[in-house]
This record gives sequence, structure tokens and C-alpha cells, in this order.
Amino acid sequence: MKTVIKNAYLTATINSFGAELCSLKNKDNNEYIWEGNPEFWSKHSPVLFPIVGTLKNNSYQYNETVYNLSRHGFARDMEFKLIDKKEDSATFSLQSTEETLSAYPFQFELQIIYTVDNSNLSIEYKIMNNGNSKMAFSIGAHPAFALPGNFENYSIQFDKEQSLEYYLLENDLISNQTKKLEIQEGQIPLTYELFKNDALIFKILKSKSLTILENRNPFLRVNFKDFPSLGIWTKMNAPFLCIEPWFGYSDTNENSGNLFEKEGIQVVEENSTFRSEFSIEVL
Repeated sequence: MKTVIKNAYLTATINSFGAELCSLKNKDNNEYIWEGNPEFWSKHSPVLFPIVGTLKNNSYQYNETVYNLSRHGFARDMEFKLIDKKEDSATFSLQSTEETLSAYPFQFELQIIYTVDNSNLSIEYKIMNNGNSKMAFSIGAHPAFALPGNFENYSIQFDKEQSLEYYLLENDLISNQTKKLEIQEGQIPLTYELFKNDALIFKILKSKSLTILENRNPFLRVNFKDFPSLGIWTKMNAPFLCIEPWFGYSDTNENSGNLFEKEGIQVVEENSTFRSEFSIEVL
């Protein structure tokens, strides 16, 4: 089922399957979200929960039991329930089930709230621990933005100046190898060569927003003030770019496998709620 929210500036469409944003258009009907052409990548903006990235051996341990979880977790492949709808906002909910408990033994509710406000679409995550023990998790966004025309006409710009060092992936796990992004006049030109080894992984960033520019003209900004980590990704020759705010990331080869020792993991106390929010601003 698809749900539409809108105001005078934006129209957003969300699929209840995965609570996935599948369209974001401005008042001129320009589309900002990748169409999901399976020739390149069939997703639009999947939600990553209860893990971000890949676990070592696709497994982890909790209370001396081994559990299996595939890349990016299960939320993106589950049906959410629409629990609140207004003209400019919609709230979706996913609750733990026998199926989820077999892979992730925690009683939870994940709510995702989409709201349009002027030229902003905000996406809020509420993660409720409904169990009687601490709950460990990661949560992340994976929106793919459509970049029509020549990919190399585009560049990105972080809001704060810093040395931009990113980690490389090796067999879907984070390696110890890092590289620095080359900045030219405050901007990073986009090339497919940048992504020849998969995503760029920033464990910690001073910047809390990133702007995509076309021919040096800003047209979209992602604001992620709550999120410590970020991924940037595309596929070779694909006309999109993913800007991915994260709490957590893939395992390293040194990871112990203990979920609560996982690098970047978040912990929410029993009967407590974790909240975070990011936004997409059409310029």
C-alpha cells in the first residue's frame, strides 16, 4: 500500500512494505528519489534495522546463543502498519513477531514518521524497547537520489571543513584501510572511480549536513544532525547517489561477534525509547 503526504512545496510517497520512501517531488513535479530500476538497484530508500551493513559471518552472539541476520537487517523486507495519517505526515509501525524474535531476540516497536514542512521532508525514527532487558541495535537510512544527465556534473559539499577520511570495505566488512577525499574549492567532484571499492564509510563526521550540487548549483541537502556516521554509495554507471546517515556500520574482521561489543552499536534501556531524525531539503 502506498501513502501520499504533501504540502504546497513537496509530495512524498511511502510504500508500507519496508515503510520505504519511493518518491519525492517538488511543486514542478521534479523527482528527487531514484526510480528503482533493477538494472542498477531495485530499492529507493530502504530502512536499515536492526543492523546497518554486514555482520561477520552474517551472525552474532547474544546470551551464549548464535543468531543469523542478513545484510542491513529485516525491516526493509517487512510490511509496516500505517498508524497515523494527516495531509502532511504519516506514521508507520513495525513490531516484533515470532519471525523477528528468531533472528533478533528483543521485543521492539519501530515507528517511522514522515513529515513535509515547506521544502523539507523529515524522517524520524522511534525505537521502543518493550522488553525487560537492554536492547542493542543499529538504525540507518539509505535514500538514493536521482542524478539525471552526466554523473560527473555533480559534486558534494559538507557543511564543515575537516579532513575527510573514509574506510574501505573488504568482502562487505570494514577494513583497516582508509583514504582521504580530495576537496576542490570546497567541493568533492563525483566520479564512478570514487566508488570502485563500494561505499565510502565515514565512522565519525564533524559535518551534520551534505549538499549535492549540479554544475556547482545546489539542488538538494541531507541534514543528519543526530547521526554520527555516514555512508555514500552508488553503483558503476548508475544515475543515482545514496547519502546514508547511520547509527552503526558493518563489522570489522576483528569483531568479537558479541552484539553488545559491536562497533557503533546503540543500546536502549528496558521500557525506553530511542529517537533520531534526519531530513531531505529540496533547494
